[in-house]
Amino acid sequence: MREGHQGTGPGAITPDGCAVELYERLTAGEEPQVVAGAVPAGARLLELGCGAGRVTGPLAERGFVVTAVDESEEMLEKVRARVPGVRTVRGAIEGLDLGERFDAVVLGSFLVHTAGAELRAALLETCRRHVTDDGCVLIQREGADWHTALPRVRHDPAGCTVTIVSARPVGDGVNSVLARYEFPDAEWTQTFLSRPLTVAQFERHLDEAGLAVDAYLTDDGTWVRAVPKWV
Repeated sequence: MREGHQGTGPGAITPDGCAVELYERLTAGEEPQVVAGAVPAGARLLELGCGAGRVTGPLAERGFVVTAVDESEEMLEKVRARVPGVRTVRGAIEGLDLGERFDAVVLGSFLVHTAGAELRAALLETCRRHVTDDGCVLIQREGADWHTALPRVRHDPAGCTVTIVSARPVGDGVNSVLARYEFPDAEWTQTFLSRPLTVAQFERHLDEAGLAVDAYLTDDGTWVRAVPKWV
């Protein structure tokens, strides 16, 4: 298990504390709609950290050509079962180099808030390396009150109550976040490290990777469309 990350509940747990069965059950939410509204129809997409394919499937159904990347083979097995014929790549995002570029790169799951500065830089460099000069990178970031308005509860249409229970400071501006997922027949928890980023900090990290904000796509600013700076 990755340091500072853990998960509990039925089934396989990935190194970052994600439960495979849980993410197979959860719905895609607004993410496919946000992506579809920000890129051309039929675009070639690189989805980084695809998990069990809850977003991969709806994107493929909309006609996008998706390459789905995850470090967990258990997750990728779920993706291939959900989206037959989809291209999957197993590997760590930070070291990925497919030798090709895509119309859009999707970095969801708040991965940009990783605790380590070097890892964050590597994630964004992977995005920049794989996007075409006239393409875009779609990034999901935390809301302004993500670590303070707690506990925070939402209800997933799949029948799951999702609670962000706490965000406990562990030093160097990093919080240990505890999330609980409750279905009528099963319960999971995930603990992970997250570094809150101001808008200025977030945009500076993009700039250092050769990316610039083109638009904030949602009212809460959690989805961002970035474009390459150096063409």
